Amino acid sequence: MAKRDYNLLGLDGVRAVETGLAAAEWYHSEVPRKVMKQLMQRSDGPALRDTALLYALMISFATAGVLLWPSAWSLPFWLAYGVLYGSASDSRWHETSHGTAFKTAWMNAVVYQIACFMIVRNPVSWRWSHARHHTDTYIVGRDPEVAIMRPPVLFKLIGNFFGLFDAYAGWSRMLLNAAGRLGAEEASYIPASEAAKVIFVARIWTLIYAATLVLALILHSILPFMVIGLPRLYGAWHHVMTGLLQHGGLADNVTDHRLNSRTVYMNPISRFIYWNMNYHIEHHMFPMVPYHALPALHALIKHDLPAPSRSIFAAYAEMWPALRRQLHNEEYFLRRDLPTSAMPYREDFHKSALGAAE
Repeated sequence: MAKRDYNLLGLDGVRAVETGLAAAEWYHSEVPRKVMKQLMQRSDGPALRDTALLYALMISFATAGVLLWPSAWSLPFWLAYGVLYGSASDSRWHETSHGTAFKTAWMNAVVYQIACFMIVRNPVSWRWSHARHHTDTYIVGRDPEVAIMRPPVLFKLIGNFFGLFDAYAGWSRMLLNAAGRLGAEEASYIPASEAAKVIFVARIWTLIYAATLVLALILHSILPFMVIGLPRLYGAWHHVMTGLLQHGGLADNVTDHRLNSRTVYMNPISRFIYWNMNYHIEHHMFPMVPYHALPALHALIKHDLPAPSRSIFAAYAEMWPALRRQLHNEEYFLRRDLPTSAMPYREDFHKSALGAAE
């Protein structure tokens, strides 16, 4: 294909609709109906446990950071608080947006609102954005959540480890929405009936940041922003580190999540922060399976999936060379080899995905 146009209002988006890539039928591994019904069962227990632990740790780390401020002894506590604020919030908004983390709807709603504020993603607009991401995963010109475009813009990818571009974009959209406007791309996937909700939330958030600024001026200290706002920058690195692995270097414009998504085995701490989203092929195939059931789903269908990356390091060792090649050849991608026990690729969907272009 010619140079990719990721603009949601551009020609590639139009072409995806015309060719049937948009809102297409996706491949799913076979799971017996009874087993899938069990996997999809929601429960408050795991999420209550994890959420209580998350917020208890955040309160403890922030309290220690405030009490030890401004000595260097406060630094480890701020770093730990930052990861929970600026990275764990990414997985929490994600899971609660699906409504699967808790069985009780209001619990999903409360955690979703808090997590969205911390990660600076409007809870109304991002619900619609993420629905499009699942409908048209890495379809060029349709998916609003493409983290790594082709060719990759490496300085932006690296900068986002410190939240520089992503958080700035979030705060810019917040101010735009607070002024009573939606961006052109936002308006392409947010129903007009939802616009007032987007604007209302943005105005509430702007008031919270304004109050934080007033407190900082009164105290003559950035300490209030160490608790609210700045952790989105200094704590972003973990959610970027894990998030880039979801689809980075893999095929685009295909309709099989085995081709465009990556499952990675991770350590228990990263899995807690990431809420099991390292099982990413499984999540995209069956997004209504709660995060706590994804390991069981993985064990059930792994015979039909590409081999998972053995660790975060191994996944980057695979992905980084592919991104470097895409700087010079944006048609290059990593081919996903299936085990012999897997169902074959659908030829009508995946002719372009049978091998990586040289």
